[in-house]
Parts: sequence; structure tokens; C-alpha cells
Amino acid sequence: MAYSEIKLNFINHSNDTNNSSIVIFQQNVAENFGEIAVAWKVIENCGRLDNHPFTYPLQFQVSAKDSYGNYTPQLTAVDGQAYEMVKDTSGDVLTIASTPASSAAEVEVRNSLLQGAIDGCIFRDGRLLATKTNIAPGQKAVFQFQPRIYIGVVSQVTESQIMNSAIIKTINTELNLFGISSADIVMTGGGPGPGSSPFEFTLANVNTM
Repeated sequence: MAYSEIKLNFINHSNDTNNSSIVIFQQNVAENFGEIAVAWKVIENCGRLDNHPFTYPLQFQVSAKDSYGNYTPQLTAVDGQAYEMVKDTSGDVLTIASTPASSAAEVEVRNSLLQGAIDGCIFRDGRLLATKTNIAPGQKAVFQFQPRIYIGVVSQVTESQIMNSAIIKTINTELNLFGISSADIVMTGGGPGPGSSPFEFTLANVNTM
């Protein structure tokens, strides 16, 4: 049986009384990590003992934004494929490039326009997962993702927001989803006062593919 998505269920078993938000993001392993990342999913107002089911599709989509603020339609991304922004008679469009990506494990977004920088955008489950901004003509962005998510407690972060290194450094839980078809993500810890324990996130009730 071929699985197209991983079913995940966040469960709040913590002692948190601050109504903290939970952020989930991924690392683009083709780029230097640690500078920025995109808040792919933010779980808000999930009270104690509440749960929040969501899905992690195995496929992701690619799009591009031109210097005029236009976004191209999202195309299903294929590892090893390159996509390029070109100008045709209708305007700026994103097409499959005639030559593949440099690596079979990566997806490339190339700026083949004569002028104007573009942003390369990756979406998973309809939400922005990663972006590379200001790709000059003749330059490209490279994307590669492993089946791992990073999860942590944040404040004042919204979905699709680009998070800086200061926020990212506070999030140190990595969950490996490789080979999993469904699992619970259980949050524990927290609580009022100086004696509270750190938040922890663990996988439970794991089913494999």
C-alpha cells in the first residue's frame, strides 16, 4: 500500500497555563540551516488535554513570485526536477526546465528572466514551507527536505512567517517521520513557577508504512 501522507495528531499533555502556540517547520537541507526558516504550521489555543489532528503530505509543491508580486500556480514538485521562471506572451510563468536539477534529490527554481528578481516558494499541504528570496536573473534556489519536522513552543509567530535565527535556536526538538504512516505528537512539561520543567515533544502510537 502506497501512502501519500502521514497522519499526525498533536496532543497537549503539558502543564502549560500560558496558552502557548506550537510551531512546526522543516529544514531545507540543500541550504545552510540556522539563519531563517518558515513557520509551516502554527497550532494555537490548544488547551490542556486538547488534540489537533493534521496531515503531512509526502509530496510538496513549487511556485515562484516575480518582482511585480505575482505568484505562479503551484506545481507538484518532483525530486531531481528543475523549474524556471520565463517570460512568455502572457507574462511571467513557471515551467519545467529542459535540463534537470544538479542532484536527483533536489528541486531547483531558476530565474530565467532577463530582468527582475524572483522568490522561489515551496508549499506543503497548501501552506508555505520554505522560500528563497531575491533570486537574480541567471541564479537559482535549491530545495531538499528529509522526512523530519522541528517543533517547539513560540509566542507571536504566525503561519508562513519567516522566523529568524533567534527564534529557531529556541526550538531544538526534531522528530523523524521516516517510515511512519501515523503518530501522535505528545507535548509534556511546562507549568507555572520556577519549578516548571522544559516542554518535551515525543512520538506515541506510531504506525509504520
